[in-house]
Amino acid sequence: MSKITVAKSAGFCFGVDRAVKMVYNELDKGVKVATFGAIIHNKDVVNDMTARGVRIVNSVDELQPGETVVIRSHGVGREVYEQIRKKGNRLLDATCPFVSKIHKIVAEKTKEGCFILIAGDSEHPEVRGIVGHCDQNYFVFKDNFELKHFFENLDENFKKTIAFVAQTTYNILVWEKCLKEIPEDVPVVISDTICNATDKRQSDARELAQRSDIMFVVGGKHSSNTVKLYDVCSKYCKTYHIENVQELETLDIPVAENIGITAGASTPAYIIKEVLTKMAEIEKETIQEEENFQELLDQSFKKIHTGEKVKAIVVSVNNAEVVVDLGTKHTGYVALEDLTDDVTKKPEDIVNVGDEIELVVIKVNDAEGVAHLSKKKVDEQAGYEKILKAKEEGTILEGTIQHVVNRGVTLNVNGVRVFIPASHTGLPIGAELEQLLKKKVEFMIIEVTEGRKRAVGSIKAVQNARKEEIKAKFWETTSIGDTFTGKVKSLTNFGAFVDLGGIDGMVHISELSWKRLKHPSEVVSVGDTLEVYIKDLDKESGRISLGYKNSEDNPWKIFMDNYKVGDVVKATVVSITAYGAFAQIIDGVDGLIHISKIADRKVENVKDVLSVGDEVTVKITNIEEDRKRVSISMRDVEETEDAE
Repeated sequence: MSKITVAKSAGFCFGVDRAVKMVYNELDKGVKVATFGAIIHNKDVVNDMTARGVRIVNSVDELQPGETVVIRSHGVGREVYEQIRKKGNRLLDATCPFVSKIHKIVAEKTKEGCFILIAGDSEHPEVRGIVGHCDQNYFVFKDNFELKHFFENLDENFKKTIAFVAQTTYNILVWEKCLKEIPEDVPVVISDTICNATDKRQSDARELAQRSDIMFVVGGKHSSNTVKLYDVCSKYCKTYHIENVQELETLDIPVAENIGITAGASTPAYIIKEVLTKMAEIEKETIQEEENFQELLDQSFKKIHTGEKVKAIVVSVNNAEVVVDLGTKHTGYVALEDLTDDVTKKPEDIVNVGDEIELVVIKVNDAEGVAHLSKKKVDEQAGYEKILKAKEEGTILEGTIQHVVNRGVTLNVNGVRVFIPASHTGLPIGAELEQLLKKKVEFMIIEVTEGRKRAVGSIKAVQNARKEEIKAKFWETTSIGDTFTGKVKSLTNFGAFVDLGGIDGMVHISELSWKRLKHPSEVVSVGDTLEVYIKDLDKESGRISLGYKNSEDNPWKIFMDNYKVGDVVKATVVSITAYGAFAQIIDGVDGLIHISKIADRKVENVKDVLSVGDEVTVKITNIEEDRKRVSISMRDVEETEDAE
């Protein structure tokens, strides 16, 4: 009994599948579609599209008004885009991202002054598109022999750096031979542009051909990558290139123990399956042995179902989606929105080519051989369990605010949507929530809705927890007399509150200045930085009293250092009482002129002699340092002058 094996990576590649889906999506919407060249090198698919009204055009002049033109995965040159723009037709660009990458490389290298060498078929539409981005500064070679000839005939005055690129479907083995033909003295820049799917398809086909007696390569006769698969396989065993199952029926197939099947990038899964089914029938009739071929089919075309959790290997990554190998005949796609909820991340930030990842199947199309999957759903389940644990343990989490919604903000952590109410954002009441958008924040989970797998978080809870930590540390480590640098947080009639770094203390108005103040704002403002010291601590009430006055600025110290009893000084009357007047000697030190010391005569009313603001000459007659009292006399000054 023959053993039939299908190559792991046979069939539609990402770029072709994307282009085909674009066309069918437009047709399903009733749009008139024209493709710039056949969308795919597969007659069955192209015939189906044309039957549904798709027109194939080879120049922009052929476009009709109202048609949507689709650029196929091979891509086109810059001038075609410009012509379409001038024509006014709607454009859908289905250029394979790997091909677009080559366009960008050759355009940049041309601009830098490099000469472009392109490995590929000069008549292939992909290569013609690449050439259209080179500004006539290029040479296309089909193999190592043509490349060798190019270098042998290179002008000795040629001084440009050479930039190498290859058609995405170029033969890997030939490419390796080409690289060996590059002279050592020629400055080159080599870009690896052969599609990794092409590389894998060719290597899988080569491996299968090496252990097979017969190989069938399924795909269009004009498909470059299919022809290359045929070239690869024919080196190891008898190989047939067929387009569909009808062509298979015309062949006289020899008896073989091991039969291999592979397919080009433009071959839909259903055609591969038809060929495999027919091969099974032929083998059954020839050998006349009973065999469960359905089991064989199921092994080659493993079934996957919506909701199933599967493992897959990442085969390509672009800005919009991730393509994965499921080990089935389906091309697996993970759209960006099914990859993550984090709007700040691109697919390349989350997965790399070669990674094995867990996914949930969200949609399967066996006819097209396509499966849509979600990594987000897997992450959500694992993340939900982490969220539950975080709530139980009071863990502080970190995330980036993604959306401002009604009465709060949202973010995604571990695949779970977390809502943070405005009252828990840590912002003042009425503050604009937009200021948190795209910002990384710390938060705690305060509520979990198990049925909907949603959670409520609080930034404020983290802030409060931090404050409590700071307070606890402060009370454990701080002593009276310790100094701090803090900022004035608020002012009241009786003092200023100072932030000591997460905990507030108060400087009483009497501690703000040696002078008498009516309000703290006479000395400090909100936002001022102050050097303060701990004057008193009351842990029970949580009160922290701060001192601010500098002893060197103490007016009594200045007074005692510069004045003594008997000195005659100038003073300014600052207040009047029934028993005398107070006059300021220096800022912060007033002396009392008793009513009996105002003049050498009896004074009935102080106001008859003195007014606030008067500058008088007085003699210091007594100093009580402990009580901070100074007695001064105007009369003693007059008596001294009279005696003289």
